[in-house]
Amino acid sequence: MFYYLLKYVLLGPLLRLVFRPRIEGLAHVPSSGAAIVAGNHLSFSDHFLMPAVLKRRITFLAKAEYFTGPGLKGRLTASFFRSAGQIPVDRSGKDAGQAAIREGLGVLSKGELLGIYPEGTRSHDGRLYKGKVGVAVMALKAGVPVVPCAMIGTFEAQPPGRKIPRIHPVVIRFGEPLDFSRYEGMENEKAVLRAVTDEIMYAILSLSEQEYVDRYAADVKAAEAERKAEEKRRASRTPSR
Repeated sequence: MFYYLLKYVLLGPLLRLVFRPRIEGLAHVPSSGAAIVAGNHLSFSDHFLMPAVLKRRITFLAKAEYFTGPGLKGRLTASFFRSAGQIPVDRSGKDAGQAAIREGLGVLSKGELLGIYPEGTRSHDGRLYKGKVGVAVMALKAGVPVVPCAMIGTFEAQPPGRKIPRIHPVVIRFGEPLDFSRYEGMENEKAVLRAVTDEIMYAILSLSEQEYVDRYAADVKAAEAERKAEEKRRASRTPSR
């Protein structure tokens, strides 16, 4: 009930008023039955803007950190995400991917829409990064179509680190559903999973027209963090004049 209260009364109308998003290809989202909506992930605002424009309810696999924050702010954030029907997924440890797949398949088994960001994390620089194969595993195991989605302008509206979004034109573009029934029963073949994932990412890229990076976003972020840490260590060792 709280999900629909947010969507139609509290948050949805406010988001539409502030951002005035232009919606393209909404008819590509199935009106019934299970499906995956796979999108790029540029901003924290993505979590709310896409659900606000869809006619159907959509459930996202949200990172567990949204549910475990300390203090009053953490409790309020956790309560908000739970009430909105989002599912926490622990992304740490070797079994993190399998846990996410189990949760996602549970949503699809009920004939619902599942929202996924194949990159696995927000883009820190506005580029589109290599997709993880979990989306392919779920699409093949559940036998459902994948609707590519591009969020355009949300990075400029709320880049990483910015708490309050600025007003900026936003476009939410949905592409034609991708059918992977030709790969039925092949969800354990690594080459197939990579091919399916790359096809999904190419569809998102075609919609978003972002620059593509053939590396995982998390790896690039980690490398940049290490580089900055090393520069800081070097600076601290340099004697002042």
